[in-house]
Amino acid sequence: MNQPVQKNTLYVGGLAEEVDEKILHAAFVPFGEVKDVKTPLDQSTQKHRSFGFVTFLEREDAAAAMDNMDGAELFGRVLTVNYAFPERIKGGEQGWAAQPIWADADTWFERQQQEEEMQRLQAEQRAAMQVAEKLHREKLAAEREGEKEEEADPMAAAEAQALKESS
Repeated sequence: MNQPVQKNTLYVGGLAEEVDEKILHAAFVPFGEVKDVKTPLDQSTQKHRSFGFVTFLEREDAAAAMDNMDGAELFGRVLTVNYAFPERIKGGEQGWAAQPIWADADTWFERQQQEEEMQRLQAEQRAAMQVAEKLHREKLAAEREGEKEEEADPMAAAEAQALKESS
């Protein structure tokens, strides 16, 4: 993963449930002016997911906080503090990427056209197979009818048998 790190934003992992954004701010403000604190919430429980982000105004403050707080204890839990990766947004060829969703619009249209062409070809192939199956069933039915007619005429069957034996 070769993403550039954000030198003034820190990832803080291992947060206890009791820790909120105010407590996290208070724990990191001794190292410099804190610009922002975020603790992403779990959608189902509406509690933070045991990590957060602290953004400092100055890179040097972030570096000092990381050096001092990585491995430190807060509310009985050992913290992991690293530089944060930039926020990823939805979009791009691979799904989640650090590019806007419209960045792959040209290739999206091409993929849509290819998919529509593939569906059209598959529909044509299904139709052709149905016609071929119908013709095959009709042929088999005609052959069965022919066999029944031969069996119905015992004289014709006897003549055919005699011809086979004389040859």
